[in-house]
Amino acid sequence: MVLVSNDPSWLVVTLNQFYSYVAVASFTAVIYDWALTFGREVELVWRQRWSLMTILYLTVRYAGIPYVVMFMLGSLPSVPLTDVVSNAMFVALNCMNVVVAAMLGVIMITRLHAMYQRSRKMLIFLCVILLVLTIAGGAMTATGINRNSKEVVSGIYQCTYNYDGNARLLMSITWILRIVWEVLVMCLVVWIVVKHFRQLRPSSQTGIIGDCFAVLMRTHAMYFASFVAGSCIALRYFFSTVSDSNSPGYNGALNIFSVMQMFVLGPRLILNIREYHAKLVAESDTITRMPPNDSQELSTSHV
Repeated sequence: MVLVSNDPSWLVVTLNQFYSYVAVASFTAVIYDWALTFGREVELVWRQRWSLMTILYLTVRYAGIPYVVMFMLGSLPSVPLTDVVSNAMFVALNCMNVVVAAMLGVIMITRLHAMYQRSRKMLIFLCVILLVLTIAGGAMTATGINRNSKEVVSGIYQCTYNYDGNARLLMSITWILRIVWEVLVMCLVVWIVVKHFRQLRPSSQTGIIGDCFAVLMRTHAMYFASFVAGSCIALRYFFSTVSDSNSPGYNGALNIFSVMQMFVLGPRLILNIREYHAKLVAESDTITRMPPNDSQELSTSHV
């Protein structure tokens, strides 16, 4: 590791001070959202029959808390950390990015599987694509971590990590793979929603089924919009010059969008549809008489 002075005129010190504000903001956002939705979580997740979606929801939701805690501890100048601890936290954060992205992919597959009326071909297709992209992304992330440069900032107990050369290229490819997956999923969602509304016939169940698809589309659109914003910033960061890539604005926005997409909007993909289903059950018992290919596929047992 290279030792860097803590002179305030050094850009790296300024960046670390800015990251500390970003880290606190990310921590606050995740904890606030958890507190805001905890009541609904207990009612719609903890007290319901456990399934794969329950495990995925709780894992993604509660992985966000140690994630933002480690991010905050590694960014605060007042917290003394050795280079060994800083490096371990850096590796852990990057590994969590890969694992959480894979879990969010499984959530997307489950939603699409239900929307496509439990199509076996669609399930196999999506599983294969996600598996290939996850393995490739994980391998490139691991290689990029090993090839990055590390600097110890003297006097403020912090280490900085920079992606240079091949490491920068590998991390950019990792983001591109994630973009390919998210764009594919979004296209499939839009296709089935448009196709579904075109095929709907007037009936007493049309409004309920249509509203369910609308909820799925709306929650996915918010999630996808956050991912697009983060991806644009990430690609701008990895493909920019060294001076531009050190901009506090780019790095701070990238971290905030990534945290919001993974640990706030990600869990809400499950929570919002369960809340909608619970509302239907509370308002009317007609949900129990809906055709299984439509209503039951989009119920909490699958989504």
